[in-house]
Amino acid sequence: MSESNKQTAKARSPWWAKVMVVVGAMVMLAAGGGAVATQVSVDLVNNAVNNEQLLPDQPAVEADAGSDLEGPLNFLVLGVDEQGDGRRSDTTIIVHVNAELDDVTIVSLPRDLLVDIETCDPACSTKLTSAFAGGDDRSDGFANSAQTVTDLTGVHWDGAMIANFEGFIDLVDELGTIELCPWHEITSIHGDRRTYPEGCAEYNQEEALDLVRQRYGWDWDSDWEEGRGGDYGRQKMQQQAIMGILNKAKELGYHKNPTKAVKLLNGFGEKLTVDLGGMQLADLIVAMREVDPARMTAIRTPSTTQEINGTSYVVIGEGTEHQTASEALWAALRSDTLDQWECQYPEYINSDSKPACATATETASADGGPSEPAAG
Repeated sequence: MSESNKQTAKARSPWWAKVMVVVGAMVMLAAGGGAVATQVSVDLVNNAVNNEQLLPDQPAVEADAGSDLEGPLNFLVLGVDEQGDGRRSDTTIIVHVNAELDDVTIVSLPRDLLVDIETCDPACSTKLTSAFAGGDDRSDGFANSAQTVTDLTGVHWDGAMIANFEGFIDLVDELGTIELCPWHEITSIHGDRRTYPEGCAEYNQEEALDLVRQRYGWDWDSDWEEGRGGDYGRQKMQQQAIMGILNKAKELGYHKNPTKAVKLLNGFGEKLTVDLGGMQLADLIVAMREVDPARMTAIRTPSTTQEINGTSYVVIGEGTEHQTASEALWAALRSDTLDQWECQYPEYINSDSKPACATATETASADGGPSEPAAG
């Protein structure tokens, strides 16, 4: 890739974009579990985070307290920056929970993704982040974003969440350290320009925050060849941080200690606003108690960068392989067949966990069997 294209591919979102917007929700789901439900007041859990109607026009899930919830479920999660007079969403993530409620996939949509926004006056095509800026308040902004993503993907929402960046700081401080795994050495462009080595290590709050800020250091030829150059590399590192938080919470026994679990809930609660329709948070925690953070899959939207009239956008591209892959991704979200999509498009998986089909294929090949699944 040319130097000019590399520069274009470096998205201009704030450093905390895509960092920990689902951590509050996912820690509550993956690390809360039965201990919270059986030993702590249900009201205490349900009131641990802010509750607000974010999806006024979406059908709510009807569920009485204590009832069994059914999947699959799709949540829209926005990471927002509401400092000063402006309002924007720098992170848009679809959180998909499978029918069995034991597997979670997170799909990141770039803030600069070129989309049609019907709520513009008149309707317009611009960056996804602009959808949240529309309307009189953040409820209007969320509704605009939700409709825009639904128009793009055909996915309708069972719940919604808004998170603020301070939650990441609080959670890393609460847990002590998290594991991050840079795939090559990278030197920070901030502060004392510390160099982080290749490979997995434990990072404290300050180090983790600095490392997930980086995007300019992901500029090796291999980064661009493997689809993780510039801001795509930052997305992958930030998704690693999500997994690191969840794994550390489980390692430290938050799923077994109700006091610690509720402390974590309360620590993030002020930075997280949820709309679960007819669902109760305590019921959702119990229903998803079998979720294993180590098996969560992170996916990036099939796309590339393009400069249009002097402005850098992320585009899917009509008639391209990215369009074929993205349309298949939206269909898989709607039909709960992401496992099949992952087998067909493994190049868009950011997490290190491999789909079951890849593992099975590798095993068969090592045993001298067919390298491809047998037909019919």
